[in-house]
Amino acid sequence: MAQSAFHHRPGPARRSRRGHTARGSEDSHPDRIGRLFYRPVQAPSVLSVELHCHSSLSYDGRDPVDLILEQAAAVGLDAVAVTDHDEIDASLSAVDLAPEYGLVGIPGMEVTSAAGHVLGLGIREAVPPGLPFGETVERIREQGGLAVVPHPFQRSRHGVAAHVSRTELADVDAIEVYNSRLLTGLANRWAEQFAERNGLPMTAGSDAHISEMVGQAVTKVDAEERTADAILRAVKRGRTTVLGKRTPWRISLRQFGGGVRRRVVNGIRGL
Repeated sequence: MAQSAFHHRPGPARRSRRGHTARGSEDSHPDRIGRLFYRPVQAPSVLSVELHCHSSLSYDGRDPVDLILEQAAAVGLDAVAVTDHDEIDASLSAVDLAPEYGLVGIPGMEVTSAAGHVLGLGIREAVPPGLPFGETVERIREQGGLAVVPHPFQRSRHGVAAHVSRTELADVDAIEVYNSRLLTGLANRWAEQFAERNGLPMTAGSDAHISEMVGQAVTKVDAEERTADAILRAVKRGRTTVLGKRTPWRISLRQFGGGVRRRVVNGIRGL
């Protein structure tokens, strides 16, 4: 079952953390257990990963990649995937910059399929919006990526469940069962129940559209090593635990209002 108790308290990053080694990395207590048994023992490989957040490249996002990475490092994450709406350039920049913050960058995007949103993790080329759900999933997989469905039962936020069959929904690589931008939590519970019934891997995501909320929901991943490929392999195998807490109402309203303003401005610029 997904857990709602969260073990660190996200807050605004105060300064750049370049070179920071995030908590939970392989450098933490490298041989404490080994001393007890007089043999080296590898440090725990469970990593704290943000798999769903947005930069200013999203039409409703606010902050540049460097602020997202600063926040991720400040709250002790190990890896982060910037998943902008139908854009991938900022995510690729984040992958390049992440090591400067002691982080692993995972490339990806949030694709708007004809049925709703699909996260493509581990891809490096943009998947076009507007394609049928099944074709969107296949385009992601053709690049060796994972197709993860976020907030599937939140119709007002482009969840796909209202527009695809349960068989189609079960034919993905993972389900996001905890999205921190929740109202009652019911949609998250439905997502978790669906994933459990169908034996699907589970993920969490803050769905942050401002940097302060990065890390609000985290996927704990039991990866073989601290790399993007190893993290995604572990997610596909279901070696995950979900942790998170609700984005505060005032922040959700601010994110929504800011997104509306940015859409209006971008629309005017496009005239």
